[in-house]
Amino acid sequence: MRIAWIGKKSPFCGNVTYSREVTNALLDRGHEVSFLHFAQEETEPDNWPKFQEVPLPFIYKSQVYTIPTFKATKLLTDSLREIKPDIVHASLTLSPLDFFLPEICDQLNLPLIATFHTPFAGKGAKLISGTQLLAYQLYAPFLGNYDRVIVFSQIQRELLASMGVREKNIAVIPNGVDTSKYSPGSSLVKKEFQAERLFVYQGRIAPEKNVESLLRAWKQANMGADSKLLMVGDGPLRATLEPFYGSEYGIIWLGFVADEDRRIQILQGADVFILPSLVEGLSLSLLEGMACGLACLATDVGADGEVLEKGAGVVMNTKTVRSQLRTLLPLFQDHPELTTVLGQKARKRVEERYTLEKNITHLEELYREVLAQQPVKLSWGA
Repeated sequence: MRIAWIGKKSPFCGNVTYSREVTNALLDRGHEVSFLHFAQEETEPDNWPKFQEVPLPFIYKSQVYTIPTFKATKLLTDSLREIKPDIVHASLTLSPLDFFLPEICDQLNLPLIATFHTPFAGKGAKLISGTQLLAYQLYAPFLGNYDRVIVFSQIQRELLASMGVREKNIAVIPNGVDTSKYSPGSSLVKKEFQAERLFVYQGRIAPEKNVESLLRAWKQANMGADSKLLMVGDGPLRATLEPFYGSEYGIIWLGFVADEDRRIQILQGADVFILPSLVEGLSLSLLEGMACGLACLATDVGADGEVLEKGAGVVMNTKTVRSQLRTLLPLFQDHPELTTVLGQKARKRVEERYTLEKNITHLEELYREVLAQQPVKLSWGA
């Protein structure tokens, strides 16, 4: 199958990881993949496959949204005409181009699938104000113009349906993680950081991730000198928070770790993974921690609570996350047998529901289903 994938390679975020892992896996299964993305002169990210690339010009690009140049639409259209794909898959980047894609693909007689990543607050909760709410309000009327929209959980499917998107157009395909790569293993990370017990946060250092609640809880819990908290990631709040929560409290700021093998070593050497977010989609970082056999604590936002339900981890309430962590952190520090059991359950849950292999199989089935519903393709013109 010839697939035109529209996504992003930088700056690093869950959308980037999703595009990298899925396109790698599609290539491994013998599909042809062309990757169209907003590009600039930058260092090549790690572990990207070798495929035909089409760089699209942009004015501004961040982890949250992208503003293309006026030339991007024409370049995208011309490139799709040249590539002649069987199907177009857009990993939506919160860009104005997302709204033009259905019209472009309709003109070229191409089936179009989207993956909608935008995080949300979770079951029974209102979307928080700001980018997330605006994105759902903007996208809901347009998502029906895609042949299918992929979301990561039934909760998100119900949310979009309540905003007017036809349910038959929404496919639930959870994120998946490569469980052969992300797996329990030996690591020297504890020795490196002189820790008996190692806790990890991995993600953006941004308001929606609620990292200050974690940092305040850690500081207030008076964790012992042999326990360390690794903060893996970067973002707008780091410069504000790092001076007040430093090594004197056992908190180590590693910044963004580009090397995937290094990130895996960190997870394999840790005991506990913590994600105190206010909004999420389905966190790949959480799945990676679970796959490596860490005991996981996450808030009941997006699909993260669903992932950890029924004993696969500890699900926290966003309203009381700091007080909960203040109690849970010492408990997990002093009872290694608890983290061992939860880590085993987390690994088992990923193997049952969230492997990359199953994700790609479901994706292939969706591609075939959409292609079978298309009218006979017209011959390509100049």
